[in-house]
Amino acid sequence: MSEMFAGGTARLLVGNDGEEPLELTVEPWADIHRIPPKQTCVVVTHSPTGDGSWSGTLRGDEPFQVDHRPDSVTVWANGECFHLSDREGNAIDAADWHCPARNPAT
Repeated sequence: MSEMFAGGTARLLVGNDGEEPLELTVEPWADIHRIPPKQTCVVVTHSPTGDGSWSGTLRGDEPFQVDHRPDSVTVWANGECFHLSDREGNAIDAADWHCPARNPAT
């Protein structure tokens, strides 16, 4: 997946080293996915501003906040959209919450 986006793009690897599926919730969309054991997915979000800055959650200018529990992880993505991929960039979820592809020259 080699799409270009204006502003900033942030990627967060979320791995499951356990023996059971790990629940991944991406907020504020309340989108729930399961990461199989010994697998990793990448949460990708794009800055809502042209200069690539982030609104932040607990701290300013942070693209992600992560909350972890024994059987689940919640990722707060501070971009205007998100999508999931594997480490090679292959889409995991076809519904990308309408992340806009933009001309790299803009």
